Amino acid sequence: MPHNPDLDRLAATVLQPGFDGTTPPGWLLRQLSEGLGGVVLFARNISEDTAGLVRRLRQENPRVVVAVDEEGGTVTRLEAATGSSWPGNAALGVVDDVGRTERTGGEIGHLLGSTGITLDYAPDADVNSDPDNPVIGIRSFGADPELVARHTAAWISGLQGAGVAACAKHFPGHGDTVTDSHLALPAVHASRELLERRDLPPFHAAVAAGVQVIMCGHLMVPSLDPGLPATLSRRVLTGLLREELGFGGLLVTDAIEMKAVAALLPQPEIAVRALAAGADAICVGASSPGGENVTELRDAIVRAVHEGALEETRLVEAAGRVRALAAWRERARTGHAGVAGPRAIELDTEYGVSRLGLDTARLALRVTLGDDTAGRPVLTSPPQVIEMTVRPHQAIGGAVPYGPGQALAERLPGTVVTTLTPDRHDLPELGQSPLVVVTHDAHRHGWMGRLLTEIVRRRPDAIVVEMGLPGRPLGAVYLATNGNSRVSALATAEWLTGR
Repeated sequence: MPHNPDLDRLAATVLQPGFDGTTPPGWLLRQLSEGLGGVVLFARNISEDTAGLVRRLRQENPRVVVAVDEEGGTVTRLEAATGSSWPGNAALGVVDDVGRTERTGGEIGHLLGSTGITLDYAPDADVNSDPDNPVIGIRSFGADPELVARHTAAWISGLQGAGVAACAKHFPGHGDTVTDSHLALPAVHASRELLERRDLPPFHAAVAAGVQVIMCGHLMVPSLDPGLPATLSRRVLTGLLREELGFGGLLVTDAIEMKAVAALLPQPEIAVRALAAGADAICVGASSPGGENVTELRDAIVRAVHEGALEETRLVEAAGRVRALAAWRERARTGHAGVAGPRAIELDTEYGVSRLGLDTARLALRVTLGDDTAGRPVLTSPPQVIEMTVRPHQAIGGAVPYGPGQALAERLPGTVVTTLTPDRHDLPELGQSPLVVVTHDAHRHGWMGRLLTEIVRRRPDAIVVEMGLPGRPLGAVYLATNGNSRVSALATAEWLTGR
């Protein structure tokens, strides 16, 4: 195969790999100097000098697209060590104030823009129509398509108004699934008419709002393409998204090492077929220690062009959209194209978190009192806290580091916190102290639901705090936070202690 440096550079331009560590490895710097067009950051890359890391990347390629997954709520990278300063999409949907949602996008844009990041893989534009969805849930604005559409547009406006590109995901809609695409290929068994009415409105709204990027989901949608997942389907990516919805921006894949597609084909073939179907950038979350898999992907794309499996004009078009996004960032940073400067984050003086985010978390609390509960209880003595947790899915990364138990312990010294997991959930002795039980999607986890029922049977006075999607209210007080973040925990502790 003849060597063509120009073709090599085009192929490198469409890749967005991750890497390990808080300093860029040599292989990454070398590939950036050779034309690598993107890099994605994860919590493992974040330090006190993330801005310095990004500057170092740009020294090798000034036009590199630096991406990150910063949704707020459970999915955070820059605040992974402390928990997010914003409660997430479900809380914003419950409050239903589009101005607040736009300001939230603007504050997150300020956080990212201050580090030099180009692209945020957010907002999640999925309509969470199935309460048993294991991977979307409170990452969605809600189950109503019109609500999700208007908040998707507002979030995009806020983020891009701060000079950071937004990315609506996961096209054509991950909300009606019971499978996590990190683990297997989900299927959406909905008619085309239902998709148009339920799943697609937020993406129409995103396009109308001028979203710079859309991420396709690894989803089988037989009514759109009975033979191929959306990532590999020209019917979905080109026919539906480009031609019908009129999207002209950058189309990026979800990470191609996710088992939804990685179990079907080798990664190089996924990359080539996704590009042929209409994708412009290939997200590769995990890279080998020396970047060998990134080189393999680049070479596979070049080889596909030589062999006729991928048209060179399609690769040129894809690389052009990557470069156009980099150019958009430059215009945004200088205030051109109607893009305003970043909005500063106003901090709460007591907690050091976003005042807007904390206020949103307070407004998103929903309380149901039991039949025998006369009024709002106030904890004045240290409670016993039982926190039921599950292994976080891969989109979240690590467990949320700050919960209601810790927030209560800071206000009421002597608070005892017990953590239960799917592997270790023997019920502890229930003492005489006030009892707070914290759950996350208890309706989806059998062991959690059974334990909760037993705890409430023994202690009808228990306070139940649900940090995921609300279920059937139980206990003397049932408090739904509609978010699982640092500010959600703070708002919960405030409410329970009468503040």
